[in-house]
Amino acid sequence: MPASLPGIHHVTSITGDVQKCVDFYVSVLGLRFVKKSINQDVPDTYHIYFGDYKGSPGTATTFFGWPAWPKRRAGGGQVTTVSFAVPRDSLEFWNSRLRKLGVQSSSTSRFGTEALVLSDPDGIELELVGDVSPGFQSVPWPDGPVDGEHAIRGFHSVTVTLAEAAATIDLLVKTMGFRKAGQEGRRTRFETGQGGQHSILDVVEAPEGPEGEESIGTVHHVAWRAADAAHQAQWREVLVKAGRNVTPVIERYYFKSIYFREPGGVLFEIATDGPGFTVDEPLETLGSTLSLPPWFNVRRETLDETLPPIVVPTTATTGAGH
Repeated sequence: MPASLPGIHHVTSITGDVQKCVDFYVSVLGLRFVKKSINQDVPDTYHIYFGDYKGSPGTATTFFGWPAWPKRRAGGGQVTTVSFAVPRDSLEFWNSRLRKLGVQSSSTSRFGTEALVLSDPDGIELELVGDVSPGFQSVPWPDGPVDGEHAIRGFHSVTVTLAEAAATIDLLVKTMGFRKAGQEGRRTRFETGQGGQHSILDVVEAPEGPEGEESIGTVHHVAWRAADAAHQAQWREVLVKAGRNVTPVIERYYFKSIYFREPGGVLFEIATDGPGFTVDEPLETLGSTLSLPPWFNVRRETLDETLPPIVVPTTATTGAGH
């Protein structure tokens, strides 16, 4: 088997309002807006990225801006919760911050760890989990609205909801190298790589439904990390041999990608760690211009005219609740 997949690379969701999305993830959650680009498969629409200061693998939450799509509830066959890691002692800070900004949240606890549950403007369920792994490296945004002491440290985990989990668990454990790390009721926790923050996948079995539909307010896919193209190619071979229908390698400019659906219907991606978001912008000015892969540059003038403007908050002292 190839070297294990270290953990989550990025999570991509669908927003119906790009500006509200930017306001929330920058002004409320304090993530840096690291890339303004286009959906390379639907190039007259945005693909926007948030993350730590560098947009490091394991911190990038991204969105397709598809305002014409319907809005439906998430459900079976989808990622239903995206969880971010914050220092355990920062949960009270976040509880107070969210309240002041008019964002409703509630407290929960699972596997012995406390968390706050909230929703973004499109209704995607998020968690702030008080569980930071010392081995995971992220770089807080020094000019962001949240002090580095309390800032989000990248992903903690994702939760998938499935009508029937057995085949998915079989793939995770026997093919993808995940390990069972715990169980609470219908929720089974798995870890990959070194374990801990950003390596965690929770599987919730919910045969009563509803079945999820790809729409505004749902997660489109979760991407797992590959160290480089060779590591990715090894995993592609393993997955094809296991009977998965895996795409060829797709050049996304900031990383290379392969995609496949696990047996429960969730779209998985495996993305390379590099070259990263500084391939076409300096670190200091990430997200400040419309970034296009070279093969789309011929369309720049048209895209500048057709894509709606995005105003990125420079400070988040404004109330940006929803």
